[in-house]
Amino acid sequence: MIEAAEAAGVKRFIVSDFGWGPSIQGLPELAAVHAQRVASWEAARVRADANPQFTWTGISTGNPIDWALKKFATMGFDVVQRTTIIYDSGMEKFSGTTLEGIGQSVVGVLQDPDATANRFVKVRSINTCQNELLEAFQRVTRQEWPVQRSTTKALLERGRSKLQAGSGGWVLDMVVAQLFDEGQGRCMVAASREESDADLLGVREESAEEIVTKALK
Repeated sequence: MIEAAEAAGVKRFIVSDFGWGPSIQGLPELAAVHAQRVASWEAARVRADANPQFTWTGISTGNPIDWALKKFATMGFDVVQRTTIIYDSGMEKFSGTTLEGIGQSVVGVLQDPDATANRFVKVRSINTCQNELLEAFQRVTRQEWPVQRSTTKALLERGRSKLQAGSGGWVLDMVVAQLFDEGQGRCMVAASREESDADLLGVREESAEEIVTKALK
């Protein structure tokens, strides 16, 4: 695809990421998935080095948070039944960007091609944790959500069992275990807004209440 884009005269290629970028401290089981992305990033770098008219950008967005909360109850929030699973202490922070923010990040890259050329940009709508999201869900819905306690270790073991058995669903278990892995900081794109490119790209900060409201729709 990269070679085809270059041949067609595309001046800016957005590489496959919209995740954690090159610096993620991922779980070993997800290394093969990450390696596929790295290969595409390297291919883009090689083409840009050889052809100054071709440029690329990677966009690290962290968790696509409103979409993921709505779609995957494994993240700990069943928005239909309005129940919760809290992994470990529920305090592990991670970066998330809403679909609105992800779309704006692409617009921002194209609006400022010089500042975003041939590098990864980091965006975030929020840095949050499970406990903050639970409080937001309860405030927005005006009801208590029953809470079940679990651990990322148990989730990781479940994912490994599925992988060994050749069953589906193991990637989701691993990704969520990685997201909430206590004390590891695996899924933080930028510790602060100032350390991100959110302002450069026009990606606004969103509150936990705004995000869970989107997930509930």
